[in-house]
Amino acid sequence: MAFRSVFDASTIRTEFEKAGIKPHFIPFIWKYVIQNPNCEWDQVPSLPSAAYPLLKSKFKPFTSALDSVIESTDQVTTKLLIKLQNGAFVEAVIMRYDTRMGKCGGEPRGGGPRSTLCISSQVGCKMGCKFCATGSMGFKSNLSSGEIVEQLVHASALSPIRNVVFMGMGEPLNNYAALVEAIRVMTAFPFQLSPKKITVSTVGIIHAINKLHGDIPQLNLAVSLHAPVQDVRCQIMPAARAFPLERLMDSLREYQRNSQQKIFIEYIMLDGVNDEEQHAHQLARLLETFHVVVNLIPFNPIGTLSHFRTSSDERVTRFQKILRSTYNIRTTVRKQMGQDISGACGQLVINLPDKRSSQSATLLTDIEDLNL
Repeated sequence: MAFRSVFDASTIRTEFEKAGIKPHFIPFIWKYVIQNPNCEWDQVPSLPSAAYPLLKSKFKPFTSALDSVIESTDQVTTKLLIKLQNGAFVEAVIMRYDTRMGKCGGEPRGGGPRSTLCISSQVGCKMGCKFCATGSMGFKSNLSSGEIVEQLVHASALSPIRNVVFMGMGEPLNNYAALVEAIRVMTAFPFQLSPKKITVSTVGIIHAINKLHGDIPQLNLAVSLHAPVQDVRCQIMPAARAFPLERLMDSLREYQRNSQQKIFIEYIMLDGVNDEEQHAHQLARLLETFHVVVNLIPFNPIGTLSHFRTSSDERVTRFQKILRSTYNIRTTVRKQMGQDISGACGQLVINLPDKRSSQSATLLTDIEDLNL
């Protein structure tokens, strides 16, 4: 029998209730494991006697292990290669920022250095986006909620994590139950992340978007739109055929009406494909009734896995200017981070790497700290 992660909340809660053990002990077990990652169950203090044999027979403190830590030469990005108990690997990425480099109302922000963790939700991905290395793996398996949470635990041992973005391997909304459970764990004791500091990115799984706000209020939603018209979207994102753009926009309109929150629109810039001025105008008209932040993403090369080219800086700037100046749509350009370690957007695919040494970091500004 495979052991379950102690961070699989619903499983350990069910087992405790069946054994007559009050579930309020569970968060204290999590806290002890986080502080003592190599612990044995006998070492966890002050549990009911029935809890110890139950934990020993069915749960592990961790069902994953940190296999490799790879530092980028940009000195602010760290990629984690994590081995699951079934032998598969997933990747997570720590990105370090400095709040003080952003502005609010024209004035420098307070605060200081902090880290954002990019988390995976699946091994591989079935969406098949043609600009994404993970899509070339195909779909292997869903992660359990515990395996998702363990990425946060592994990363927190290296850097204090304030923000979490589900933009790693996999389509988060295709692993909906585990995603929701993992986020509920992350926002509760002992992690206590604010849901406002968690962002879930999706290609547009409409039925899941329709229930996301009800299940996790105050969460940030990011939509991988990448094209302003359905035919171009289908060319670069085959899964978009199942989620027609008109229906997707209707779903987002309802989501925004219920949540009263801005939606982040992710738009990868592909030379000659979706980066022309007409595309900027089409995108603006598509989004004109929404409260959004558009994040333009320079395409990160993925070798022979894709034939696309990165848009020139001039095209990206022109695209941004049209959205900002002509249509008054808040628009940022994503900073390229971790490209040399295949840790940048769209580059996550399992290659067992050489370990690289860490160097002193020069911190960047995060998207939420930009003067938009």
